[in-house]
Amino acid sequence: MLDQGQTGFLLIMAALVLFMTPGLAFFYGGLVKAKSVISMMMMSFGAIAIVGVLWVLFGYAIAFANTGPHTAVSGIVGFFSIDWNQIGLGQAFEQSQATKLAATYPDLAFVGFQATFAIITVALISGAIADRAKFGAWMVFAGIWVTVVYFPVASWVFNLTSGWAATWGVIDFAGGTAVHINAGAAGLALALVLGKRVGFAKGAHKPHNPPFVLLGAAILWFGWFGFNAGSSGAANGVAALAWINTLAAPAAAVLGWLLVEKLKDGKATSVGAASGAVAGLVAITPACANLTPGWGILLGFLAGIVCCFAIDLKYKLGFDDSLDVVGVHLVGGIFGTLYLGFFANETGLIYSSSFAQLGKQAAAAGAVGAYSFVLAFIIGFVIEKTMGFRVKTEDEVAGIDTAVHGEEGYVLYEEADRTPVDVR
Repeated sequence: MLDQGQTGFLLIMAALVLFMTPGLAFFYGGLVKAKSVISMMMMSFGAIAIVGVLWVLFGYAIAFANTGPHTAVSGIVGFFSIDWNQIGLGQAFEQSQATKLAATYPDLAFVGFQATFAIITVALISGAIADRAKFGAWMVFAGIWVTVVYFPVASWVFNLTSGWAATWGVIDFAGGTAVHINAGAAGLALALVLGKRVGFAKGAHKPHNPPFVLLGAAILWFGWFGFNAGSSGAANGVAALAWINTLAAPAAAVLGWLLVEKLKDGKATSVGAASGAVAGLVAITPACANLTPGWGILLGFLAGIVCCFAIDLKYKLGFDDSLDVVGVHLVGGIFGTLYLGFFANETGLIYSSSFAQLGKQAAAAGAVGAYSFVLAFIIGFVIEKTMGFRVKTEDEVAGIDTAVHGEEGYVLYEEADRTPVDVR
């Protein structure tokens, strides 16, 4: 029988998660140069467009194959398969329109919730190639990558019926592997394919709009309550625990990040506070329903410290991950995923005296990271060699916004308005 409360809960949570992508647009937009803000924000909105369409057409059929009452599955179940009855959401539509639902919520509510995860995952990757990527090439990459990487990986992790990671016992409540490690590994691959920005050096590319960064982080944090608590599927005790940990862990991460900044540079910055919050949110994502709040605070604090140091890896290793997708999402996702091996309720090392959970967590993190990196590198390389992925050097220097989109982020008045007018 239809449960209106559960249905409403899922729909509201889905709206919160979708709101995260515009929040990410502000967060990333503030971090880039003023002449790149339109390009950066458009990459997030482009992700909504391309992934939203592909998810409805066949994404859900891949990610959640073998879950409906009547399946027609092809492929390797648990790894890469597709349910032909779900193409275009056919079966989900029929179930949701039934006069008497056997389930407690319409399938389309769950479909919509999971769609928002696919969208934000793709959008996250864009930060690694800020200031230098063609919009058209990005859209092509997004469409291919989400099809051959995200949809199958979502099946591994979120498909509780047949996903290999889910059925094996890997703990990833809301997407530490499927979202953050996945996006971070792809971001690293694209950063290597496109190469470094013009003038790449530590301190050479400062955020042009820290208030945008803070606003974006605040919207992300707000939406993340839907991301984590909504993954429970219902308004229950699990959702409440996830909600509290989504408050506590990033709050502690802000403190950890700012402490490192203060000790290293003598200043605690607004961008550092925003980045710390996001690092804590990333780390708690897989763990939010499987840790006590105390362990959640410790995870957040440590993640803030670890990720603050990790963002300097690009300078030491010589790759240009523009907006620290690797340092925050890849490293933070791995840290949160492995942390569960030690502190997860009941199965973590300190509770079970067994390394079994840690082994499963490490295997899942490695499998997702390797799969995403290899395929993203291949896709990006082919695009670069065919249609070209990176803009011309002169366009990058002059400003990618005008070169690619024909717009500027900050046009406050027309040239003619500068001439005083005699109104006597």
